[in-house]
Amino acid sequence: MGITVDVAYKSLNKYTEILCGDKVELLQTEDSNIMILADGMGSGVKANILSTLTSKILGTMFLNGATLEECVDTISETLPICQVRQVAYSTFSILQVYHNGDAYLVEYDNPGCIFVRDGKLMEIPQNVREIQGKKINEYRFKVQKGDALILMSDGTIHAGVGELLNFGWLWQDIADYAVRQYALTVSAMRLATSISRACDELYQFRPGDDTTVACMRIIDSKPVHLMTGPARNPEDDVRMVHEFMADTGARTIVCGGTSATIVSRVLNKRLDVSLDYVDPEIPPIAYMDGVDLVTEGVLTLNRVLQLLRRYVKNETVSEEFFEELDKPNGGSMVAKVLIEDCTEVHLFVGKAINSAYQNPGLPFDLGIRQNLVEQLKHVIEEMGKTVTITYY
Repeated sequence: MGITVDVAYKSLNKYTEILCGDKVELLQTEDSNIMILADGMGSGVKANILSTLTSKILGTMFLNGATLEECVDTISETLPICQVRQVAYSTFSILQVYHNGDAYLVEYDNPGCIFVRDGKLMEIPQNVREIQGKKINEYRFKVQKGDALILMSDGTIHAGVGELLNFGWLWQDIADYAVRQYALTVSAMRLATSISRACDELYQFRPGDDTTVACMRIIDSKPVHLMTGPARNPEDDVRMVHEFMADTGARTIVCGGTSATIVSRVLNKRLDVSLDYVDPEIPPIAYMDGVDLVTEGVLTLNRVLQLLRRYVKNETVSEEFFEELDKPNGGSMVAKVLIEDCTEVHLFVGKAINSAYQNPGLPFDLGIRQNLVEQLKHVIEEMGKTVTITYY
């Protein structure tokens, strides 16, 4: 099994600006994951356009196998030059991690990448090349399971300048903070959010510059199997349950009372429903030996979908969001697994029509459960994870 990555980023807009002048592009090729962070000069609309152009050009060229020289040439020729300072446009960092563990880092004028391994800060040597008069640091190295790599825009090291700190938050301070947070967090998004939150506090919640933290964590492959809805033909129940349980390395989640009853019957396992209503809107969870999580169906999946959409939106992700994710209700528990403890999802979906949710005049596709499943598939894919659906 090759390298699997968890990637996420968190941006703060400069105070009073509607658009962010930093742009992160997350890309996948057949054999690698690419994370690009571009920081446009200035702030607001102009910076947003410059950083978007830079990240898109770099991403497109990298995907098509262009060399670094070709990328820099193209950016230099495409983006305008600042008339006052006679410098162009946008700084950038590029991190490419291959499934075989090879990694390639390119940095142009952004704060250096923070590289954490086994709870310790790793040094990234200076290997500077000059391309078109620009000093660009290039580093090739190997990654291993557990590594965390953090790219930043310069808003991070300016945090607190002239306010709480004389010279801002120094790179070494951020690196030390990242090492501490590395030990306390599981996912890339929690790590990015905690560093971003610290910057926001230093800015006293009025960022003086666009501030972006982008994280990549090297993790084990974590498949999740989620089953919902009974099969259209009851004789398919046994096949559905056996296929759902087939991968012994996968986390298993059952959403739906009827589905849970079927799994309980086929596996000959007892189903115990909790009586704790921790959230008045979400029915309580249940317990079954051999299944990691058992919840109610449509109401729970609807809450899961809401949480995943908030996560994908990014700007709504905060400490409060993670507090919501840590709550012991079915919706939060399923969402937490899908966000933080999963690299791919296989959905096992029964097509039986549930009289409680279904208007008999509607075709199958408009059934609430199937509609939810399709929306779930899209939002999980937006999170950069692969999704397969098997219908029964």
